[in-house]
Amino acid sequence: MDFKATVRNLVAAFEREGIAYGLIGGFALGLWGVHRGTVDMDFLVKRDDLDKVDAIMADLGYELRYRSENVSQFLSPLPVFGELDFLHGFRKASLEMLERAEHKVLFGNGITLAVLQPEDLIGLKLQALVNDPRREPVDRSDIEMLMALRDRSMNWEIVREYFEIFEMLELFDELERKYRHGHT
Repeated sequence: MDFKATVRNLVAAFEREGIAYGLIGGFALGLWGVHRGTVDMDFLVKRDDLDKVDAIMADLGYELRYRSENVSQFLSPLPVFGELDFLHGFRKASLEMLERAEHKVLFGNGITLAVLQPEDLIGLKLQALVNDPRREPVDRSDIEMLMALRDRSMNWEIVREYFEIFEMLELFDELERKYRHGHT
């Protein structure tokens, strides 16, 4: 996937149309210092903006391959532009994630895009883990790496709320001891 060209085209269109978005998934982890290979791009967008997203994706030559209440998947017929997945934000927690997104500069040439905060990426990782427990080794590793990198600057209250939503407070307590209290 030509990440640079895809980001440039998408960000320009999102800004032109006033779409609130945030990069999530493997590329977002990389921007916070957790590096791992990934072949597609994932974004959180407001469900209310899906008509605009559909029009932008069609203008960029992408085809809608799958849609559910929660996600949309687009694929470009040109392999260089790859696959783009959109998580539909409509609950309070996901809309707050978009409000907290931070713009980060890419490639050293002025391209910026909104990226979800590490705390919110942890929340999405917990959701993924609950939806598919087979993902536990990868998702838990990502969660722990984000906690280790963020340690003292982590907003532990937000993280705790996510663990509470998914009824994983025992795991939260274990990880908080390891990554918060272990660094004080």
